Amino acid sequence: MSPLLVFILVLACKTLAQSSASAYVEPHVPTGKPIPGNYGGSLRPQIHYSPPIGFMNDPNGMFVDADGLYHLYYQYNPTGLVAGNQHWGHATSKDLYHWENQPIAIFPGAEGEGIFSGSAVIDVNNTSDFFPNQTNGVVAMYTLNTMKEQTQEIAYSTDGGYTFTKYSGNPVISINSTQFRDPKVLWYAATQSWVAVIAYAQAFTIGIFTSPDLKTWTHASNFTHQGLLGLQYECPNLIPIPMLKNASIADPFDPSNFASTNEMYILQISINPGAPLGGSTSQYFPGTFNGTHFTPSDGATRLTDFAKDNYAGQYFYNVPSTSPQLSLAWASNWEYAQVVPTGPLEDFRSFMTLPRQSVLANTSRAPYTLLSYPYNLPSLYTTPFPLAKNPSLLNTTLSYNYTTSTLPSAALAFSLNITSIPAANATGTVNFTLLPSSTGESIRGGLFLSGSGGADTPLWLDRGHARGFDNPFFSDKFSTDAWLDIDTRSVRLLGVLDRSVLEVFLNGGQKAGTMSFFLGGEIDGVVVGTGDLSPGVGVEVEVWGLESGWGGGGNGNWTVAGQEVRRDFSEGR
Repeated sequence: MSPLLVFILVLACKTLAQSSASAYVEPHVPTGKPIPGNYGGSLRPQIHYSPPIGFMNDPNGMFVDADGLYHLYYQYNPTGLVAGNQHWGHATSKDLYHWENQPIAIFPGAEGEGIFSGSAVIDVNNTSDFFPNQTNGVVAMYTLNTMKEQTQEIAYSTDGGYTFTKYSGNPVISINSTQFRDPKVLWYAATQSWVAVIAYAQAFTIGIFTSPDLKTWTHASNFTHQGLLGLQYECPNLIPIPMLKNASIADPFDPSNFASTNEMYILQISINPGAPLGGSTSQYFPGTFNGTHFTPSDGATRLTDFAKDNYAGQYFYNVPSTSPQLSLAWASNWEYAQVVPTGPLEDFRSFMTLPRQSVLANTSRAPYTLLSYPYNLPSLYTTPFPLAKNPSLLNTTLSYNYTTSTLPSAALAFSLNITSIPAANATGTVNFTLLPSSTGESIRGGLFLSGSGGADTPLWLDRGHARGFDNPFFSDKFSTDAWLDIDTRSVRLLGVLDRSVLEVFLNGGQKAGTMSFFLGGEIDGVVVGTGDLSPGVGVEVEVWGLESGWGGGGNGNWTVAGQEVRRDFSEGR
């Protein structure tokens, strides 16, 4: 065989590997079939998405298709329990709680490459010319990471987002930088153009780019040196979002409560490291967008979460701009994500937050507050009535104990509604404790009514009594102010417990806290207590069971691969 022919064949093979997402040099990474995983471990959340095995971080490429099927892609190392060897993992869901693992969607094309974070859109008008005979073509835009450069590439899918072909003209944006990543794309109807926000990470700048076809991009403007800087900006999101008329009503997410004439945008930026509590966090800026420039409404810095385990959140593409926007985030922190005990004990690391619905509101305490609240959580209730309830928990306690027989998922929600807080000299505590009876550990939290009319009503969380993980960066206590609603003189708290993660939401999502934890035992009891309440204050408590999103729950070793759920033994864990 002539040297020229060898050269031509090698070049052809390299070109094929670069243009096909199914080609990969590493034989240990499976193609064409979902990776199975054991979803029955005692540390494995049941309603928070987690990968079958290996290491997961940022959510990527999320969209909802015309049939209402949600696609989640994510940063994924299928061959290790730390970050590296980055692929796009893939899962789908009809309700954002019951997930079906899919085959890996996008692979590196050569050794030493990584498919870093990005986004996906549906090119219904075939602006890209990839889809001459369909309206459901999907285009993913992601960062290709190499030792020399971070560039922006695209890949397209003709089967609705399950397999991708890399564009032969990649990269579509290259600036000769190793710190240029995480494109998030949206369609701006007024100019009939695509818009991408991309982080110039260590320049503390978000670049805004426009394109008619997803292939050719033009730099339009920069948003730079705003809010918390940390070491670098990452994972920007730019989305239109509804404004509420009234954040104080019982159901602020009722569609009739949206101010349809007041279109706003938020630009969300993650930073790592440099968070106020250490490690990684996310911040958002409300403002307006004209197709090329984002203008913030003010100079304030607003965080998406008051605890330590919410990072790199992304909003789903193709959710109507007049509806609450839906998102997922990574429920971990780069200070300890690669050493948490789920790795050696259960062969996976990291999980996502609950799916959250978000709107903006001018609350009684702050303008342009992002309300984030669990999406359709009641759809998971195991019973039509609460498992435990007390409509008037006054200076006493409510306890509820359960087993994997009575609540197989070991996941539950609890709500606290504190009403009639006096206008002056309010006092009292409302605390909750989540207990594994076998070990004496606990996860705790609560509210203090204090100050004038409870105006300073701090909420606290404490994971310091969990003994399954010891790390100097695993901060154990978090707090925030509950911001009493001065119109209703009430404070509402929703807590969602899911084995190794607790999320809490104040006043319909005006404040949110996400806290992972790792216990030596399994939580099987919840206690809510009140004390020293001012006369006339009311406290209503409800506890609800939540069904598993994986079908098996906690009573057995459940292996999940695609839609298959197989029970391997029935005697418990």
